[in-house]
Amino acid sequence: MRTISGQITKLFLITFFTITSMAVGQSSFKKVDTSIYPKPEKGFKQMVIEVPHSANDSNKKIEFVIGKWMEVDTCNKHGLVGSIEKKDLKGWGYSYYDFKTDGGVISTRMACFESSTVRKFISSQPQTVRYNGKLPIVIYVPEGYEVQFKIFKAEDDVYHASEVKQK
Repeated sequence: MRTISGQITKLFLITFFTITSMAVGQSSFKKVDTSIYPKPEKGFKQMVIEVPHSANDSNKKIEFVIGKWMEVDTCNKHGLVGSIEKKDLKGWGYSYYDFKTDGGVISTRMACFESSTVRKFISSQPQTVRYNGKLPIVIYVPEGYEVQFKIFKAEDDVYHASEVKQK
């Protein structure tokens, strides 16, 4: 008796988590056809940021950074040296981004008395772009690099600056 109810409970939980994970996986994100974009150059890969369309696309921005995971010391700040170039997709009116780097890393030069290191995502300067849930953001990066992004949302509240009276 005990094993049958235990098996039924397990079956119910497996079914519940399978359906839940399928629903989460099919949220408002969609797979976009990127075949109109150029193929990546040798040594590069195409990364795509797909964001869901919403009624308030104009109240949002996307900030993305390109970087790689590295072992670095714990007492300095590090940054990836590279440049992001925005390019036009000829004939379509869309754009994409091309990231170039020689892999150089800059850092502060504080003396580290502890010789400990940590694995950290070292990134380039952030790039902020307009949010458009109808189009993907396509970025070409060298092999071994990743793209991370954040979505920034503006509130509906509007504030007013105060005037300073001059004497």
